[in-house]
Amino acid sequence: MPTPIPHYPGDKVEKAEHKVTIEPCMEPCPIERGMRIIGGKWKGSILWHLKEGPVRFNDLTRMLGGASKKMVNQRLKEMEAQGLLVRTVLNDRPIAVSYTITEFGRSSLAILEQLKYWAEKHDI
Repeated sequence: MPTPIPHYPGDKVEKAEHKVTIEPCMEPCPIERGMRIIGGKWKGSILWHLKEGPVRFNDLTRMLGGASKKMVNQRLKEMEAQGLLVRTVLNDRPIAVSYTITEFGRSSLAILEQLKYWAEKHDI
């Protein structure tokens, strides 16, 4: 007997003798939608570094290592627009800002913890 193919609740599934047909999605599935939010380069690492409290921009850039300031700035703007974090201006001259994870952003940490565990388990 073939192994059943997992599907999302609500998918229309027709079972033939040895074949399972799942109606194709006409819009992005929940996994794809989630990956669009937390799956961009550096996004997971940024959220991970903000979990303990606010972090200033330059400190965050140093924590990320290989990311350029331009790339970090771009990701932070995207993440702020998505509601994952909040930007706070600490000083106007010279400009100093910090970033804090929101409750929405914090809700992704359990997923990131599982991803970390999976990567360590499989040595990737």
